[in-house]
Amino acid sequence: MGTSYSVVITRLPENSSEQAIREGIESLLEEVNQQMSTYRPDSELSQINQSEARVWLDVSPELFDIIRQAILISQQTNAAFDITVGPLVNLWGFGPAEGLPTGRPTDEAVESARALVGYQHIELDLINRRLRKPFRGLYIDLSAIAKGHGVDVIANYLDTLGIRDYLVEIGGELRGKGISPRGDSWRVAVERPESGQRQVYKVLNVSNIAIATSGDYRNYYEYDGTRYSHTIDPRTGMPVVHALASVTVLSREAAIADAWATALMVLGERAGYELAEEKGLAAYFLYKKGDEFLPLETTAFKRLTHDWE
Repeated sequence: MGTSYSVVITRLPENSSEQAIREGIESLLEEVNQQMSTYRPDSELSQINQSEARVWLDVSPELFDIIRQAILISQQTNAAFDITVGPLVNLWGFGPAEGLPTGRPTDEAVESARALVGYQHIELDLINRRLRKPFRGLYIDLSAIAKGHGVDVIANYLDTLGIRDYLVEIGGELRGKGISPRGDSWRVAVERPESGQRQVYKVLNVSNIAIATSGDYRNYYEYDGTRYSHTIDPRTGMPVVHALASVTVLSREAAIADAWATALMVLGERAGYELAEEKGLAAYFLYKKGDEFLPLETTAFKRLTHDWE
């Protein structure tokens, strides 16, 4: 996934070893990578992206379920979240290719890439768990949900081992359960969304929840005096430009939190907040006003975090 991971376990279950658990985690992460990576040319997802049009492809249950879940979120966000955004992500220089663009893509290039984007183009056979592409250029990118899925896979594995207290993190997406080694809730920091430094803006005391944050302050580049964020709006083909700097979503599953954080980041502080309230999401927005960062908390976020205080 091109990132780091960590797993903190408060207590090991009887008749188990750290080495055995570590090997189990590594094996599962390898499986997720082999299913969903766009960086591996031989992964299952890469094979789908390289496949011919109008051919039904058998899909592993895990990959099929994540694609189906992503499409449901696309439908709920009016395509602000779209796993076929890959051609645009690659065009703007945030895909698996090495190096950044030497210039801003032309409007013609953006429009050509946009013509390949649209989650509704993915055809799913729900009975036989198959997938079909209407044209060869359709490219699926799961980077906005696969890390969260990886967190869920590891958390579920720890559950099967009888481990009751843990914190799993992959690339900043987390899922915690039980209590920390201190004997109280896990403490998770929401960063101040400013590039070039790492400062804590807010600390959440969490338990039995997943957390994902999306922001435009780490992954970006500047060209000719303009900053281009890695968050691409699938509907316009352009990097987002609004006051929202980061959004943190809390959910029972990290994959859901991961996808919704991306969707709300695309929508911005106003439309994103309104949709989060409508859907009953626990979301925490940080938007920039002048030189300050100001928070917005949904009703569900206030209620959930109040219970932990």
